[in-house]
Amino acid sequence: MTVADVMVELAALEDPKIREVNEKHGDDHAVNLGKLRAIAKRLKTQQDLARELWRTGDSAARLLALLICRPKAFERDELDTMLRESRTPKVHDWLVNYVVKKNAHSDALRVAWSADPDPVVASAGWALTTERVAKKPDGLDLVVLLDEIEADLKGAPDRLQWAMNHCLAQIGIEHAEHRARALDIGERLQVLKDYPTPPGCTSPFAPVWINEIVSRRTERQPAES
Repeated sequence: MTVADVMVELAALEDPKIREVNEKHGDDHAVNLGKLRAIAKRLKTQQDLARELWRTGDSAARLLALLICRPKAFERDELDTMLRESRTPKVHDWLVNYVVKKNAHSDALRVAWSADPDPVVASAGWALTTERVAKKPDGLDLVVLLDEIEADLKGAPDRLQWAMNHCLAQIGIEHAEHRARALDIGERLQVLKDYPTPPGCTSPFAPVWINEIVSRRTERQPAES
């Protein structure tokens, strides 16, 4: 399929009700994500087409591009440019989680983005740091991370605050030796304490989040014989 063919197909799937819901979360696409994934499954991996779809600037086309691209094929500067072009939450999140995390330049970008003055870019760096905290903590200074979170979390813009708060919770969940401090920071700063949380979901308030996940893991551990 050509880019033109794909854009016609995406346009035919647009639903005003989906757009209305998405706009409440800062997104601007109007295509059901299940149907978008079905198109991606049919197209399979097509790196050249993915790049062309990205260049359209259309959010639905960019989401599709992220599903059919080859994550390891992007160069560092290309990913940096793509992230700075990703101003809607869904495109930003999919780029970080589906592409950047699988790319060889992910850690170099993590370091660079975390220190970026643009809070949206910085939030991507913190998301990658959270991934490291959970899966590859060797080489990270968790004390320094907690110092940064303690100093900056309260006044951070929304998306950066959310990413830093997730990192705080992840440190408390995964690293028992830092749990007490993570809980203390969360309790003192009170960030997201009153965030509306649907029944059955875990609150993003770090102390509640930490204690709930740790409790679940403890309950799943087999009893000692």
